[in-house]
Amino acid sequence: MPQSLPFRIMIWLGVALLLVWSLGPIYWTLASSITPTSDFSARPIHFFPQNFTLDHFERLLGINVDRIGGVEVWKQFRSALLNSVISALASTVFCVAIAALGGYAFTRLKFPGRRPLFIAVVATLAIPGYAVLIPLYRLMIGLHMVDTFVGITLIYISAFLPLALWLLRSVFESLPLAAPGLTAAAILTFLGAWGQYMVPLIFSPTNTKPLTVLIPEFATKNFIDYGLITAAGSIAIVVPALVVIFLNRYLVSGLLAGSVK
Repeated sequence: MPQSLPFRIMIWLGVALLLVWSLGPIYWTLASSITPTSDFSARPIHFFPQNFTLDHFERLLGINVDRIGGVEVWKQFRSALLNSVISALASTVFCVAIAALGGYAFTRLKFPGRRPLFIAVVATLAIPGYAVLIPLYRLMIGLHMVDTFVGITLIYISAFLPLALWLLRSVFESLPLAAPGLTAAAILTFLGAWGQYMVPLIFSPTNTKPLTVLIPEFATKNFIDYGLITAAGSIAIVVPALVVIFLNRYLVSGLLAGSVK
């Protein structure tokens, strides 16, 4: 039956609202990153940049030397970007490898307590991260792993392993080919690790500080550098955006693989 015109209009209005809600903040970040600092206080607010500048990106990339807290901004940014890549990639590789082995074991091997053990591991998804921050921090201090790549990687693995294990177990039960599930688990783990803020704020405060922790530091006590914040945010968006754009079909096929019987 053909859909009525009012119904189609409502559908398109809903889609438009969803796009504005989802893409609006991204657009505002990109637009602000090329807006001169003096224009941020302009009234009325302009939704399209009235002037164009690359000064914020030049400061981040070291073309124009700037300092915050006595350290050159581009050195802070370069270090944080590298830390984000290392922690996200390391977490993804080890988490997916362990989940693949675990998913295969829970599917193909017979051993006592297999089902209760799997349920217990997956059930940890229901535990709020804030509930274990204090004991986890005490544990990391005791192991001397605070502000180390090993420590933050272990935390990310423990956080994302249950989801990856659940996904890969479903794939191994349904399909002979595990590639879609492995890819989907890798994408979810990488995106989750890349976007973490609270965990690295506590466990990676200095030497292994990622972009998500560095960017808010551009808001100092006396001045909020909106240009640096939005420029750094724009660059931080690029990596997950590329992952989603080019690997989206693998993510969808991997998530659907477990439903195919």
